[in-house]
Amino acid sequence: MEKQQGAGIAAARPGGPWNGAETAGGVPAWTRDESGAPAAGARRARDVRAAYTAADVYQEVQRSEAFLEVRGRYRGFVVPATIAFLAWYLAYVLAATLAPGLMARPVAGTVNVAMAAGLAQFLTTFVLAWAYARHARLKRDRAALELRWTVLDRGVGRGAGPVS
Repeated sequence: MEKQQGAGIAAARPGGPWNGAETAGGVPAWTRDESGAPAAGARRARDVRAAYTAADVYQEVQRSEAFLEVRGRYRGFVVPATIAFLAWYLAYVLAATLAPGLMARPVAGTVNVAMAAGLAQFLTTFVLAWAYARHARLKRDRAALELRWTVLDRGVGRGAGPVS
């Protein structure tokens, strides 16, 4: 995985899940004062959480442009890749059923067309898994992480308005 760009990304996101910030009573460690008690702003945010539920956050995120973009990029890769792979698989099955003479034709030594196509199915599976991981890393992961940080930075109950 590639690291996020920027010098102080960890410092810019205190209390994030990757920073190991512990929470007590739903209040992140970085929001507590010297005595360990939640700071005044953190106490207010915790008290408002009952009025603003996780379901509200989920619905706002679901309607946000960033989420729609991530979902669109996901579907833009997965749907065509699934259709192509299923077509390739069904072509193999149909060829094995409808054209046994073609599938039995030797390619090299004792390797016939059916065996070569069957091995190509495995190769296609690994190539598709690699392509999916690459696409996710390059096209979706950064946008999804930013959306996650937007939600975590805002927090449930802070009343900072809708997720952009």
